[in-house]
Parts: sequence; structure tokens; C-alpha cells
Amino acid sequence: MKRYLLSCLILISFTPAFAAQDSVIVPIYRQLFHDKIDNEQAQIDQLDGKTDGQVNITHKPETNLVITGFFTNKINELEDFVEQHKKIITNNDKIRYLTYIEILLKKFRYNYRSKEFNPANTPELVESFEKIMAADIDSLSMASEIEKLPYATGKILVEVFAENEGYADSKKILYLKYCSLYPDKILQTIEPYVSEPFADSLVVKSTLLNPTAVYNIAQASNSKVGMLIHRNSNPLVKTIVELSKTPNALLYFPFLDDILKGKKSIEDIKKYIDRKGEAYDSVGYFKLLVQTEIDYSKRITGPVKDTPVAMFGANGLREVLKSKAIQHFITPINELHDLSNINTRMRATDSLSAVDLYFMMIMGESDIYTSSFKHSYQRMLQRLGKVPRTDSLLHNVNYDFFKKFIKMTANFNKLDNFLSYMPQSSSENLMREFIANLDKTNNLEDAIDVADSYSSIADKKLQSTILSYVIANEKEGVEKNNSRGKTIYGLLKTIFLSADTTNKIDLTKLLGIPSIYEIENKDLRDDSGRIVQQVYWYGDKDGKTFFPSFISSFSPKEWNITYSSEWYEIKSKKGKVWIYANRPLDNDANLDDSAQVHLNNYLFENGMHPAVVVHRGHSYWLPRTIRRMAGDAKVVVLGSCGGFKNLNDIIDVNPDAHIISTKEIGAGDINRPILNYLNQTFESGQKLVWKKMWASLTKLFAADTNRSIRDSWENYIPPYKNLGAIFLKGYNNMAQE
Repeated sequence: MKRYLLSCLILISFTPAFAAQDSVIVPIYRQLFHDKIDNEQAQIDQLDGKTDGQVNITHKPETNLVITGFFTNKINELEDFVEQHKKIITNNDKIRYLTYIEILLKKFRYNYRSKEFNPANTPELVESFEKIMAADIDSLSMASEIEKLPYATGKILVEVFAENEGYADSKKILYLKYCSLYPDKILQTIEPYVSEPFADSLVVKSTLLNPTAVYNIAQASNSKVGMLIHRNSNPLVKTIVELSKTPNALLYFPFLDDILKGKKSIEDIKKYIDRKGEAYDSVGYFKLLVQTEIDYSKRITGPVKDTPVAMFGANGLREVLKSKAIQHFITPINELHDLSNINTRMRATDSLSAVDLYFMMIMGESDIYTSSFKHSYQRMLQRLGKVPRTDSLLHNVNYDFFKKFIKMTANFNKLDNFLSYMPQSSSENLMREFIANLDKTNNLEDAIDVADSYSSIADKKLQSTILSYVIANEKEGVEKNNSRGKTIYGLLKTIFLSADTTNKIDLTKLLGIPSIYEIENKDLRDDSGRIVQQVYWYGDKDGKTFFPSFISSFSPKEWNITYSSEWYEIKSKKGKVWIYANRPLDNDANLDDSAQVHLNNYLFENGMHPAVVVHRGHSYWLPRTIRRMAGDAKVVVLGSCGGFKNLNDIIDVNPDAHIISTKEIGAGDINRPILNYLNQTFESGQKLVWKKMWASLTKLFAADTNRSIRDSWENYIPPYKNLGAIFLKGYNNMAQE
């Protein structure tokens, strides 16, 4: 059989049910369908940007070898099987099964590009395809095989074998798997299944996760899903159905648990919300949220662990607490940051207690300006009384978010001050707890907070104390043979010791990660010698304001600028630096989103993989930028604070990325010099050395007459000081070994 589009460069032994035969002869009237398969194989070969017979689309060479083998030898054998099988008699049947193979490859390619399928699961996908095809030939249902598979694999196969007699049953099986993975999507997708026995239990599951979604649909009581909700007998669902008839019902949602348990009535809450035509009592409502947060926290950490249903999710307590903290307090004091009269600037917080201010600062972590935090912190101390005790404050808030608050005080150079307002024994216990149990959580957020805090502490004695606690926890992990504990605390120890340059610790060598101090110019260039950079812009007020100055910063003497309806192409006249920036088209009409999608497709189709990614927008846009990243960027510049989740997602997509971020909202007058320095270095062909760059820019901004610019620059973090990112890279590298 003719094989000409891909050459297998590896030796992998297969023992398939259908062995390939060299003697297979394909009739001319079916060669077209084999050619289509070969074309799909060729396109899969090109997914890594090269046509070389190797499909290098994961970070593990051995996995890439296996994937290559499956998409060459194995697929070829399946083609031979279709031509030879005695039960596939007619020409139409052979064409149908050859088409199934083509669709399999096409679906794989689409789902890989949309990041919905992990290519490491390729063997499972192709082997299950083989089993289902054999069952289909014998007119058997594929449902039992779909039941065994994860959703992403099953989804592809169900779409391929849409004519299998088990298709309907398989769709139900697949839907239940989908609901397990994406319970937040249940109500959006359940309509075709409203008559199924499992529908009522899925509504309850959705309610526990997202009461707001149930509330919204309950209002459409005549719709199919609305009727499904109204017929449900679960007490929580019934309460939400009743709330759907109440004005401003969403403001009651954070208190659902208390309403169900009779601790609060709708009337108790209504006095803050319904004030007979007046604006609702924003301060009273926020205080009620704060007290409820403390009460819910006690339930979560109490002897009998109990997570309130209204704690998380859309319009859950924490989301509303955060939104109200930002809306009513942080935004007003941020907007007055240039005001010299501090009392006037901070007037929005006049009625807040020390406990209220604590939660305001915690919830506004990603939005609060440095000066806003420092003034709020000072007010918090004042409201603790003549002899403030910060350990009493933490006791009053049930130590809720205390690790996050310690991290914030460290980042804003207030940790030593915060600890000074408690007895030494209390401060030692607090820092010991800050370091403790980092291996007991289901993520690395607390460990990354510890790493980030250490880099911000100037007090050498406090640094030494934290390091001693880390070493003690590592020792305990070794003694108890706790591999996660040994890894986390061992990494922190190594990173903290490296922060002292006199220790001369080479993190690259010890952690097995690329250099955190520099990047060779050649490592940024693609096969064509280009350094491709992509800048993500958003069509809100700030994006539209700063985009023109971004474009004008490129001199026509040095850059060729071409624009289209959706993006700008900016090419250096020397050095082959190519920059692509989507236009900040109207966000309300979703036009900026469309521009980003179309630009991404253009870059992919033209074989351009951005080595540099720049996010120019607020922190709330950052998750969208991360989702759109093509992967494997070497430099990522954030125009806003990353945060744990975003940091984790960035490194997951770009494991070797050097990340520049800021503790507060990025400033356009700082971002431009950063990007100019980077582009000049890229053009020159020289090595990018972060310490050299930071020294140069620090000198530049120190001479700026604008104090806010000087202050903002101090909040930018270079890659070699981003200890949280370094920790995450080291941990991921060790986990892969």
C-alpha cells in the first residue's frame, strides 16, 4: 500500500489485531480516501511547526515517539485492515471505515489545537478506536467501551462513530462524564436530557455549585429546564425557586445557608437591601457579609467540617464579598491616589472596623494600590485601639485568610510591623503556622505565597526565622518519608538560600530548570530566525486610551508598520523582530475577543509561534490571555499581577517562561520602556540579562519627576526575583522525573 506523506523515524513494536500487509493493493477508485488520510497525517506532522516525520507536541521525547508511531504505523495498519477485512465487503463500507479513520485524525487535530485533548492520551484514543471499529463491523454497541474512557477521548470517538447502534446510549454516558468534569455547565446543556432519570440529581448538583444559575433559569418557569427545576423536591432548590420571585434576590444568595438553617430570615437581610426607594446600605451589607464569612469559616475549620453551599461560586459569599470590597471601598480610594488629603481620600472606609478593613484588603489583593493598602493598613491598626494587638485581630477573624494577609504585608513591607503588635511567642507561632502544612493542601498556592513573601522581606532576622522553620519541616518530611513534604520544603530551602548571593547557589543546576537570570537570543528565534512577539489588548477604556501611544512608540525609521481591520503587524528593519498586536476593538461587542482569535489563527497558519507574549490589560482579562497563548513562550510580560492561579496556568502552558509582573496594576508609562528595552535587545542579537536590564530601567525611572512612576516601578518584579514562579517551575520539573 502506498505510504508517502509521513516517514516513521522510530522503531516501535505493535501487536495489533489487524496487522499491516505489504501486499495490500488499493483500487484506484478508493485511493482518494487513502490520500485524505495521508493528508491528515501530514497535517498532524506539522502541528509542531516542522514537517519532519516526528510529532513533537509534548514536553517528553519518549511520549512524542509513541505519538508519532501511532499516527504513522498504527494508522497505516488500520487502513490495511479495512482493505483486507472479510466482513467489510462493499466499496461503500470500505469507504465508510476509511472515512472514520480520516475523521479520527481530523478530530484529534482540532481537539489538540483547541486544547481539549491531551496528546499523551493518543495511544488510548487510537486503541479504543480500533476496538470500537471492530465492534461496529459486527453491529455491536460501542457504549461499553465509551463507559471506560475519559470524557475527552470518548467525545472524539462518539463523534466519529455517529452511526453506531450504541450512539444514543453513548451520548448519555458521555454527558454524565461531561457533567462530572464541568458541573458549572449542567444547566446550559441539560435540556435534551430533562426526561432522563438522572436529570433531577444533576439539578441538585448544579445548585450546590452555582445557585445563581438555578435562580436565573427558575425565572423562566415555562421553559423545559425551568419546569425541571420547579418540579425538584430538594429543599435548597425549592428555596431558590421561592427567591426567584423576590426583588434583588441575588443579594440574598451569600446567606442561603443561614436562611435554610433558620439563622437569618429574608427580612433580616432585606433591611440592608430594600430601603423604600433609597440606595441600599452598602456599608451595612458589607459588614453583614464579613460577619457571615467569619461564621462560615468556623464551619469549614471546625471539628465537623461543613462547607456552606453559599460560600463559593457565582454570587456566593466570597465572590460578593470581593466584588463589594472593590466596588465600594478599594476603587474609590484607588481613584483618589493623587489626593494629598488622606482623610478625604480614605473617606469611603470611615465606617469600617479593623475586621472589615482586614477583609477589604484581603479581598482586593489583585486590585489594591500600594498606597491604598498602606493607608488602609494604618487605619486598621488605629481601630484596634490605643494598644493594638494584631494577634487578637487574627483571633477575631478566625485566622481566615491569615496566610494571604501575611503574604500581602510582606509584599508591601509591613510584615515586621504587623508582627511587632503581638507578643514574640505569638509572632513565632504565627510564622510557624504560615510555614506549616504546605504539603497538606491540594494545590501549591500557600507554598507559592511563602516563596513570594520571602523575596519581599527585608528583615534578615525574620528571613532567618522563616528559613529555620522551612528546614525543620523538610527534616520532618524526611523522617516521615513524606515525599510531597520533602519536595516542597526542600525546594523552598534551596530557593531561599539562593536569595543570598554569598551562598553561590546555582538554581539552574540544582532544580534542573533553565537559567532564571538570562536568555540567549538564539533561544528566542524560530527556524526562520524570527523573534515573534504577540501583544494582547482589550477593548475597554484603558485599552483604547493606551493603544495609540503603544503604536506611536515604534519609529517608522526603525519599524515597518502594517495594519488590518483587526491587528497591527510591526516588523523591525533589522534583527527580524516581528510584533503582532490585536486592536482594542469594542469589548462590549466582543470584537476584541474575535480579533485575538483571528490573529491566533493567522499566526498558527503561517507557522509563527510567539516566543514573547505581552498582556496589556487589567488582571481580570489575564485568564483570557492565558487561554489564548500558543504555548512555549520564553518571555511573558504581565501588565497586571499574576496571582497563584494565573501563575500556575502560565507555567503550565509555558513551562520555561521568564515572567515579568507587578504587585499592582501595570502603568503604561512603565510598560513602554520595558518593551522598548526588550525589543532593542532582541534586535541587537545580544543575550537578554535581567539584572542588567533592571539596573538600566531603575536608573531611568529614578530620574523621573513623576513620583507615582517611581513608586510603581518599585512594584515590578523581575524573573529572577519571582520566587513563586521559580518554585513552581522547580516543583513541576521534579514531579516529571
